[in-house]
Amino acid sequence: MDRGYQTRGKDCLRVVVASAAGLGLSPIAPGSFGTLLGVLFHISIILFLPAKTHLTVLVAVFTVVCIANNLLTPWAEEYWQGKDPKNFVLDEVAGYLLVPILFRHGQLWQVVLWGFLLFRIFDIVKVPPAKQIDKKMEGGWGILLDDLVSAGYAVSAMYFLRWVGPKIGASSWLLSN
Repeated sequence: MDRGYQTRGKDCLRVVVASAAGLGLSPIAPGSFGTLLGVLFHISIILFLPAKTHLTVLVAVFTVVCIANNLLTPWAEEYWQGKDPKNFVLDEVAGYLLVPILFRHGQLWQVVLWGFLLFRIFDIVKVPPAKQIDKKMEGGWGILLDDLVSAGYAVSAMYFLRWVGPKIGASSWLLSN
């Protein structure tokens, strides 16, 4: 068997996984497009599985994505020739998935909308310590942890929106109970 063909096949599968089913290959905003796979997982779990399994399945998918991120990091850095390559977006998928794990309130559309927007804003801005993690930590954990910190900031902001919504009469479009 041609080893080149076998290698290309493995690389193809790795590209599909590492780029979140190709979403991270977008020429513009690959991180935001890659995050959409996490959104798809979240919506699918909520809509198609029994409510009592939501948290367990979200945590399981989150764990699998984190493991895949750490296992594929060395390959991705070599394949895309750089540290934390922009097309390697499993960290964004995991970061988004942490949001509905930690924030269990509101309607699905509210959690998806605010979770996605706030997570992407905090991930792009990199509020400390996410910025320091991004700059100083290397490898899979370095790539992943800054996104998990950004998800924590997004969740904190969502709890704030949930608190302030009723006080300003905007809970129907912010985050309701």
